[in-house]
Amino acid sequence: MFFVFLRGFVISRNLAQDLLDRGSMSDRRIALGKTGEDLACRELERRGYAIVARRHRRRGGELDIIARDGPTLVFIEVKARDDRSFGEAAEAVTARKRRRIVRLAIDYVMRHHLANVPCRFDVVSIHFDAGRPAIEIFQNAFDAGIT
Repeated sequence: MFFVFLRGFVISRNLAQDLLDRGSMSDRRIALGKTGEDLACRELERRGYAIVARRHRRRGGELDIIARDGPTLVFIEVKARDDRSFGEAAEAVTARKRRRIVRLAIDYVMRHHLANVPCRFDVVSIHFDAGRPAIEIFQNAFDAGIT
């Protein structure tokens, strides 16, 4: 067994490699998320949505996609997964994440003077089963008042 000296700690070589690989894992996750958002936008546009903004960032986080579906402003969370070993992608939108999305949506509506515009929250779930994306759109996935 080989050991590596890392910031005052002696760890096994395997653990050191695992720690180094985490950076590339994050890069893979970021790439998967970007690919998922690209696919989601294409599918949403195919279904008649007009994309207003992507990756809208504020201090409290990020809204993946903001779109119009007719007169309705839609805040869309995209979840992409390589496989289903950790469950369905849409299940990853926890109550905490829903509260964060609602706060960001309220901020967006107020900053853009859209208080009288109907809004809803959708979730796009993307699984790459056997290399092919399976896309599901859950309209009205949650309500701003029930988080």
